[in-house]
Amino acid sequence: MRAVVLREFGPPGRLVTEEVPDPVAGPGQVVITVEVAGITFIETLTRAGRTLGPRPLPELPLVLGNGVGGVVTALGPGADPALAGARVVSVTGGTGGYAEQVAVDAAEPIPVSESVPLTEAVALLADGRTALALTEQAAPAAGEWVLVEAAGGGVGSLLVQLATAAGARVIGAASEERKLSLARERGATATVDYRHPGWPATVREITGGAGVGLAFDGVGGDIGQAAFDLVADGGRFCLMGAASGAITQPPPDAVERRKIEVIGLWSVQRTPAQLRGLAVAALAEAAAGRLRPTIGQTFPLGRAADAHAAIEARATLGKTLLIP
Repeated sequence: MRAVVLREFGPPGRLVTEEVPDPVAGPGQVVITVEVAGITFIETLTRAGRTLGPRPLPELPLVLGNGVGGVVTALGPGADPALAGARVVSVTGGTGGYAEQVAVDAAEPIPVSESVPLTEAVALLADGRTALALTEQAAPAAGEWVLVEAAGGGVGSLLVQLATAAGARVIGAASEERKLSLARERGATATVDYRHPGWPATVREITGGAGVGLAFDGVGGDIGQAAFDLVADGGRFCLMGAASGAITQPPPDAVERRKIEVIGLWSVQRTPAQLRGLAVAALAEAAAGRLRPTIGQTFPLGRAADAHAAIEARATLGKTLLIP
C-alpha cells in the first residue's frame, strides 16, 4: 500500500509517498481501508521537528496521522464480527493515518451514520471532541460576549457554533474575509480582522467598552496577548492553539489581579473512554444537523506536503483532509 513517510524532520517536502507493507490485523485489531485522513496543526509542527510544551519528538521514520475514516476490511482474532464492512472513523494511536490502510485496536472505530459524510466525520473526530471539551470547560453563557480567534479554522468554526447555541454573542476573529464570512455563516454576531492593528479597539467598541467574558485563543503570540487583554476582570481565557507558533503566556500577576481563569485542554484530564465519548457526541450533533464542520480543502494522499505547506501558510479554511 501507499503511505506518506517522514524520514527526516524539516520542511513539508520531507513528506514522501512510498510503498510500504500492508498492515495485518493482529489479535483484537481490525484493518480500516482509509477513505479520508485528517491533518492537525500539531502534525505540521512534528514534521518540522518542533513540539508545543515538553513532549519529546517521536522516533523516525514514521507515518503521521491520528484520525481516519473508511471501511473495516479485515478482522483480527477476537475482534467483533459485527465490525466487518462497517463505515467508521477511528483514531490510530497517534501515527499511521496518512496511508491507504491502517490497523487499529478493535475498540477504537466509531460507526458513522449514513447521513454524515466521512469527510465531515473525520473533521469532527479530533476537532469536534476538542471543541466540545473546550466549550464544556469554558462554559460560554447566554448573553455574554465571547471572542473566538481563528474563527475560520476547524476548531474555531465549531466553537462559534457551540457558543452561539449556548446563547452567547460571538465575535469571530480571523485573518481574511472568507474566514470572517464563514464565522458569520456559523452564527457570529460580529467579526474582526486581526491583521488590522486596531482590531482590539474594534472589539471594545462592539462590546460597549466592557471587553469579553470569554476568549478562545487559537493563535497565540501578539494576537493571543491582545485577546487576553480584552478579557474583562473575572472572565475566562481559554488556550486552544498556537497558529502563530507561540503559545500565549498570560502574565501571572495580571491573571491574579484581574481574577481571570486560564483554561486549557490540560485543565481536565480525560480518559480514552471520555475522549471517545466526546467524539461520539460530536458525530451525533452532526447527524442531528446541529454541528457543521467546514471542509475547506482536500488533497490527494500524494500531496500531503502541499497540504502541510498550505496549513503553515495559514491559507486554509476550516479543516484540511487527505483523500487516499
